[in-house]
Amino acid sequence: MTVQRCLSNLPDITAAHRQGPCSALYLHVPFCLRKCPYCSFFSLAGKDRLHALFAEAVDRQIKQEATRFAKSCRLETIFFGGGTPTLLPAETLADLLGDCLDCFPTAADNELEITIEVNPATVDKNDLGILRRAGFNRLSIGVQSFTERELALLGRPHTALDARQTFYDARQAGFTNINLDLMYGLPGQRVADWRHNLKQALTLEPEHLSLYELTIEENTPFAEQVERGSLHMPMEEEVIAMLELTLTLLRQAKFERYEISNYGRRGFHCRHNINYWHNRSYIGLGPGAVACLDDVRYTAGRDIEQFANHIAAGKPIWEDEEHLTKEERFRETMIMGLRMTSGVSISGLQKRFGIDPAAYYGPTLDGLIKQDLLHRSNDHLRLTDRGLLLADAVMVRLV
Repeated sequence: MTVQRCLSNLPDITAAHRQGPCSALYLHVPFCLRKCPYCSFFSLAGKDRLHALFAEAVDRQIKQEATRFAKSCRLETIFFGGGTPTLLPAETLADLLGDCLDCFPTAADNELEITIEVNPATVDKNDLGILRRAGFNRLSIGVQSFTERELALLGRPHTALDARQTFYDARQAGFTNINLDLMYGLPGQRVADWRHNLKQALTLEPEHLSLYELTIEENTPFAEQVERGSLHMPMEEEVIAMLELTLTLLRQAKFERYEISNYGRRGFHCRHNINYWHNRSYIGLGPGAVACLDDVRYTAGRDIEQFANHIAAGKPIWEDEEHLTKEERFRETMIMGLRMTSGVSISGLQKRFGIDPAAYYGPTLDGLIKQDLLHRSNDHLRLTDRGLLLADAVMVRLV
């Protein structure tokens, strides 16, 4: 395929990043079988006719943008997310990954973490075998629930049996690093229902669990139903009891909670997401994707046909460009870092931004510590157990 190099698509970053080489790449596949009523991410349902156009455009983009990163990039993680990447043929996904590996400087094979999100309704044993042989070595399965009533409520196109079968097929395909996504705090859900879901997940013995409390996002069907009074969320006490159960069961199963919503066995924490929580640079590919390079955040346009045309013509694909001040970047790094149970390094923040958190936040920080929401231990600030329960309220005060 002939590639026209799009020199205006990304800023000139030939100088090394101030925060070190860019080590993460995210490729957004914005297609779904159908739109889930809780989802606010950019994804399109029923657009099969655009799949081939999308794949060709991203193939071009990979080759174009790789020329910009030759001296300032050494990928350690690659993540194909969406949407539902596995709506594309497995062979197409394998080709796109092959282009990434061929075009971008990368760490050694045994140091690379390469994740793909899959939906149990869109992948089979043969597909998983193709993906594994292509180089994907971490699988994230969007289960959400092992209860049929909850799956129907969430608009998921698979059954609990489908989810279990996808897990078994992934093991047979050679995946030894598997994450399961589950959601709690669902309408009508009780602690006993959540216990069932957790037990089902733990029985499969995955390496990682991402456990998200359902949040009602603006401009989603769930938000409209809540406003009309036709969707009733569980009481806060019930949700807290679900989280307490989670901590108990996962501790017994030898999972480490290393981030507010993420739990992994030792050695299986998601390095790609940790890059986000450390607020480091990352490359974003595909329509609607975000790239963050030093102090600038770029968001690609969401119109797939326009995206493809701009890529082919060598025109900019970034629809939004946000330049962050040093203080804005500092606050972001503080807030995102506190999501991790290890917290943030005070000396690390000072070295990176030249800002001392204690001096910057002053009485606000002192108040959070006195209220047992934050804890300072030597060089680290971290959320306390109480702070983890009230994380959103803490973050608002640090913005």
